[in-house]
Amino acid sequence: MKNSFPLRIYLVALVLRVIPILLTRGLGIGLDDMFQYDMLARSLASGNGFRWYAQMDLKLLEPYVDFDLSTATGYDPKYGVYTSFRAPLYPAFLAVIYFFSGLDFSRFFAVRLVQAILLGAPLAPLTYLVSRHLIPASEKTAKISAWLVAAYPMLLVYPLGLGTENPFFVLLLSSFLFLLKSIERPANINFLLSGCLLGLTALTRSVILPFAGLAILYLFYSHRKKALLTLLSFVLVVAPWVIRNSLLHHKLTGIETSMGYNLYLGYHPQGTGTFLFGPSLDLLTIMDDAERDKTGAQQAFAFIKAQPERFIPLVVNRLGYFFGLEKRVLMYFYSNNIFGFIPKPVLLTVAAILLLPFIFVSTSAVFGLSLLERGQSTFLVILLLVAYLLPHVFILSEDRFHLALIPYFAILAAKFWAAGFQGLSARWHGSGFGKLAVTFAILGCFLLLANWGFELTRDADKIVLLLGPDGNEAHFPY
Repeated sequence: MKNSFPLRIYLVALVLRVIPILLTRGLGIGLDDMFQYDMLARSLASGNGFRWYAQMDLKLLEPYVDFDLSTATGYDPKYGVYTSFRAPLYPAFLAVIYFFSGLDFSRFFAVRLVQAILLGAPLAPLTYLVSRHLIPASEKTAKISAWLVAAYPMLLVYPLGLGTENPFFVLLLSSFLFLLKSIERPANINFLLSGCLLGLTALTRSVILPFAGLAILYLFYSHRKKALLTLLSFVLVVAPWVIRNSLLHHKLTGIETSMGYNLYLGYHPQGTGTFLFGPSLDLLTIMDDAERDKTGAQQAFAFIKAQPERFIPLVVNRLGYFFGLEKRVLMYFYSNNIFGFIPKPVLLTVAAILLLPFIFVSTSAVFGLSLLERGQSTFLVILLLVAYLLPHVFILSEDRFHLALIPYFAILAAKFWAAGFQGLSARWHGSGFGKLAVTFAILGCFLLLANWGFELTRDADKIVLLLGPDGNEAHFPY
């Protein structure tokens, strides 16, 4: 083969992701987002439509949430209620797997295996391809970035979860690849595929809509009428689901009706801008999605009106949570005794393996971004970073949300590592713009370090408890 590296890195990434799947073959799921996606997928696979909370599912939740479905429009105890709260693509993906694997417990292993093959491992070769288009002069940068994504610890274990991140990561990266191709070579097929992939990405997580809209506008700016193909294909992909939801609620409705719920959590008086377990149950008993969405938004705006001075601090907090250390999963699973007791030296080693990669990759990526030459591709990267970050900063944020950007961070980090401090020095002395770019990179690195220092100080009591003799039974909420 002319260039076998993408295939080789795919196989390496696949093996690394299959290992934890085999080691956790008997792992089930929790009564959280995974349970909701599983409910929807089982309903679809059984031919009952996009429904959830049938009577058999409600029994599992009785100890935790008191659901009253007596007022829910169209509720059927056997099949559940039609919903628009979740975007449809991931439950549909799960439903296809369930159709072939069956609905017994083994379906979880089947899903994890398929996710590793089709969604997880492809991130590495896709990162290589994106890097080759973004930084075409450096094969070395492309290979380093692909290796980073292939072996990035949190990305290795993500196929274990039933979460929208699995298809979202790969669809966003594929969309970005064809957007780059549309800029470089304005062929009709590139415009069509970029629109289709952006549409599928939005049907997975609608938080990408701001980037999709701005990217299409940018294509109009750079390529005029040809961008209509991107817009048309995007609309054709998302329109059927928007129409379905609008008919369901008898008014114009978007891809998912979770905005009000997230705003409620993001501005709750007890909250700090991230997920909050207790209040997260407040609105779940409202089974009409449109009503829940409306109620959540109204209460969120009431929270803001009552305490407007919290708005800016919450924005700053969410920015910090977005770039937070990837310790939440470890703290939750270990503190709830999933793995039993782990001696402190081993636990610290595991924590270092999970936390240090993001520290090294993100700080290096800041400097790598300063080394990019001005151009359309660089502008598209900045557009993605800003447009993806802003909704989280103003609504709700968690550290896991930055994982979608890890392939791009890896490319930028590899760019910096390939150029070294000599390249940074050349950038500084090259022009006034270069000095400005490097200055912002130094500032960005300082802010990241300060954020992590604040985070560790804020969570010091939990960390001490976790490292103690009873840390595996601390029972931290997710």
